[in-house]
Amino acid sequence: MSEQETRSIRCLVAKVGLDGHDRGAHVIARAFRDAGFEVIYSGLHKAPAEIVQAAVQEDVDVLGISILSGAHKTLVPKIMDGLEEYDAAEDTLVLVGGVIPEEDKAALRAEGVAAVFGPGTSIEETVEFVRENAPER
Repeated sequence: MSEQETRSIRCLVAKVGLDGHDRGAHVIARAFRDAGFEVIYSGLHKAPAEIVQAAVQEDVDVLGISILSGAHKTLVPKIMDGLEEYDAAEDTLVLVGGVIPEEDKAALRAEGVAAVFGPGTSIEETVEFVRENAPER
């Protein structure tokens, strides 16, 4: 049995910027908890630096960024840059969820985001993606 199988996957579900719509973040946090992951929720209106600090301090395996404000092209790169500064980018599976235009998804992936999940993505698909791709430590 690998360490990943014995240790719970630690996830931070984060709401970045002025986006106050958090229902999706709550749904995914609950689904991750129900899947056996350890979940930390950032709360609303967090700055990119606050999210980076929480991810590093909590030593998370997965950072799920929930964003519906349309500011994903500005805020997500700031988070990715912050993770790089702490040498945490390679050890953190970064996911983005929200209403992200198709033409922006490739740019987010180029920044280091592992996957972008939009409306209609099944909970099972998201949980399975995390199980298959969370870094082993």
